[in-house]
Amino acid sequence: DLHCTVQFDTVSRIYIIAKRPIQMQQRNLTEHVSLSGETELSGKALKVLQAARKVFLTHGFSAATTDMIQREAGVSKSTVYAHFTNKEALFTAVIKSECTAFTRALHNIRFQPGRLKETLGILARTYLDVVLSPSGLALYRVAFSLAGPQVSARLVADLLAGASQSGEVNFGDTSLEAVACMFVNLVRSELQLQYLTYPDSPPSAAQIDTWVTNVVTLFMRAYGGGDK
Repeated sequence: DLHCTVQFDTVSRIYIIAKRPIQMQQRNLTEHVSLSGETELSGKALKVLQAARKVFLTHGFSAATTDMIQREAGVSKSTVYAHFTNKEALFTAVIKSECTAFTRALHNIRFQPGRLKETLGILARTYLDVVLSPSGLALYRVAFSLAGPQVSARLVADLLAGASQSGEVNFGDTSLEAVACMFVNLVRSELQLQYLTYPDSPPSAAQIDTWVTNVVTLFMRAYGGGDK
C-alpha cells in the first residue's frame, strides 16, 4: 500500500510525497486520519475535515484561513484547534484523504495474463476519471507537487511486473519504474493540460476513449512482446 506525506518549506510551498510504508492498514481518511498517530475522527472533527477540503480546493492553501474553515464547518475555533493544531495539519489531513481515495480507485486493478491491453485501458480510464474530476483538478492547482503521478506509477509498475514475467512485454534495458512513469505521463498529459487550460471545455467521453486507445496502442507497439 502507499500513503502520502506533506512537507512545507520555508516559503510555504507544498510538496506531497508518495511513500511506501513498511506496514500500513488501508483506511478511508474521511473516517480516519494519521496526525499524531492513527486517531478515529469524531463527528465534529470529520465536519472540520470536510469543510477544510472544500475551502482548500476552492481558495487554495495560501488564501484559505482557519476562520474560513471554522465558518464552513459551523463549529467554534476551539473545536478546530482541538482536532487540528494548525492550517498545515488540516491541509495534511485533506491531502492524505485525497491520496487514499485516489489509490483505492486504482488498487483493485490487477494484471491478468493475456489481457494486458484491456487492463491498461481500464487503468488509464480510471486514472483519467480521477485527475479530470473537479476535485482532482482543484487539488492539482492547489499543490506545488502532486503525489498522484507517483502513486499511480508505483501501482502501474506492480502491474507491469507481472506482464513482464509472463512475456507479454519486453522493456529491454529500461527500468520498470521508468516505463511506468512514461505510461502514466502519457495518459494524463494531453487531456489534463487541455482541461486545466480550458476549464469550460472538459474532454468528452469519446475524446477520452480515443486518447486511451491511442496511448495503450503506442505503449504496446513500443513494449509489447508480440504486438508490435
